[in-house]
Amino acid sequence: MPDQIKAAHILCMHEGSLQSSVPRSKEEARKKIEEVKAKLDAGGDFAELARDNSDCPSAKQGGSVGTFTRGSTVKEFEEVAFGLEVGKMSDVVETPFGFHIIRRDA
Repeated sequence: MPDQIKAAHILCMHEGSLQSSVPRSKEEARKKIEEVKAKLDAGGDFAELARDNSDCPSAKQGGSVGTFTRGSTVKEFEEVAFGLEVGKMSDVVETPFGFHIIRRDA
């Protein structure tokens, strides 16, 4: 069985990122995700902040992207997600989709 994990994320897209329809500059997206990260670091609820701030459809599920295997997502996201300990959260990660904060759930 291939390596698989369960994760959640918060995504801030910008003009020019893949599949984005968000009219936000790259600088504005980075600022927004950094503000969200500060709230998380101060004890904010990941699922609530995902629902309120993420540009990904997974926001409705509190940011959960469920279980996935190696090779099923973009390299930048995969490397960080698989490198996290269960229950830990990443710093801001840039991918072709925008800026993410990733939490490994299992």
